[in-house]
Amino acid sequence: MASKNQSQFQDFLPIMADKLGGDGLIGELCNGFQLLMDCEKGVITFDSLKNNSALLGLQDLTDDDLLGMLKEGDFDGDGALSQMEFCVLMFRLSPDLMEQSQALLEQALQQEL
Repeated sequence: MASKNQSQFQDFLPIMADKLGGDGLIGELCNGFQLLMDCEKGVITFDSLKNNSALLGLQDLTDDDLLGMLKEGDFDGDGALSQMEFCVLMFRLSPDLMEQSQALLEQALQQEL
């Protein structure tokens, strides 16, 4: 159960995947990346995330929350998120979508046998 200070998270990625299909979902994730990225650097930086987070209703997140989001998805350690890192992070943060992806992978592997 969430306390008053914790935000409620509802995972909309599986719904989007069902409605848009795989290509459509990736397209929408890329659009989200474009909204959050630093246009000069072509990546999501702390400053671009902080400046643009209100577009996604995330204006109440603290600097530590934003830094944690960047750190969670920053696989190459450059302090920013590339488009690929952002998309991977969005999938990783969606437990339902990860379960669906795992089930599809297992089904595909079974068909190959």
